[in-house]
Amino acid sequence: MVRPLQLPAAGRFFNAQAVVQDLHLGRGRTVHVIDDALVDPQAVVDWAALVRFDPPQTNAYPGGVTGVPEALRDALDGFFAQHLRTRMGARRTLDMYARLSMVTLSPAQLRPGQWLCHKDRTALDPSAVLMAASVLYLFHDPALGGTAFFEPRRSAAEIQALVDDAQTLDNARFADRYGVAPGYLTESNDYFEKVAEVPARWNRLIFYDGGLFHSGCVRQPVRLTDDPRTGRLTLNGFFGCRRVAR
Repeated sequence: MVRPLQLPAAGRFFNAQAVVQDLHLGRGRTVHVIDDALVDPQAVVDWAALVRFDPPQTNAYPGGVTGVPEALRDALDGFFAQHLRTRMGARRTLDMYARLSMVTLSPAQLRPGQWLCHKDRTALDPSAVLMAASVLYLFHDPALGGTAFFEPRRSAAEIQALVDDAQTLDNARFADRYGVAPGYLTESNDYFEKVAEVPARWNRLIFYDGGLFHSGCVRQPVRLTDDPRTGRLTLNGFFGCRRVAR
């Protein structure tokens, strides 16, 4: 039986003194960066080392995922509501989901959809609903990679065709049709221009609009492991929010 994740002695998971810094991407888009986010990040890592990570069933995340204790999920939801929701142009959270994640796949194991950047999807109208997302880096080795953000270089129709074919074509046919090399996307290519990169840092938390194209910036996949104590462990949050009326 896995022991519960204990609340830190401070009585809260998140640092009450945390400061939000803004990284502006242009076009009114911003990534919000909070360093020293958790009071006791090592406790989360130690808990993660006791549980099982499984391949995701509903998305193409290139590794394993597991749920988080309710108390930690609620704390992340509360931190978002207190510090980020209004700042990101939203007024009410409709649904929220959190997980622990580990990138583990080698470039040779990736499917074409994992060679690209992506958006976080919502079934709700994106003009009315903001899908906010967060990543908390729970590893010390910055070479495991932060998060990169991209803008399309082609029309919406061309990008949609690329994304659709990435889900249906095998690796060789996709590479031949689009000239996209297998592996994690870390720099610009013919279809996407990298506009920013947030480097990974121990206990750094970022929030962003999940409607932006983004990707884990894994430049040294040889360093990936399936051990939460040494691998690319992150706490990920997804917040479906009603946008502020304009």
